[in-house]
Amino acid sequence: MDDSLCATCNNLIYDEDEEAYICDEDMDEDDYAHFMLSERKRCPFYESNNEYEVVKHQAF
Repeated sequence: MDDSLCATCNNLIYDEDEEAYICDEDMDEDDYAHFMLSERKRCPFYESNNEYEVVKHQAF
């Protein structure tokens, strides 16, 4: 998985108890294991926090 994508994902939140950023996507152990073992190059839970990228399809 590309860590640079995680840095721009809406699912990334700061956890004060862990004092670190974590993924807030609700995955159970089976989903997580499948995701980690998968050969996918991109996270299926990625959501861009770039407002311009989200709405660029609405351009003239």
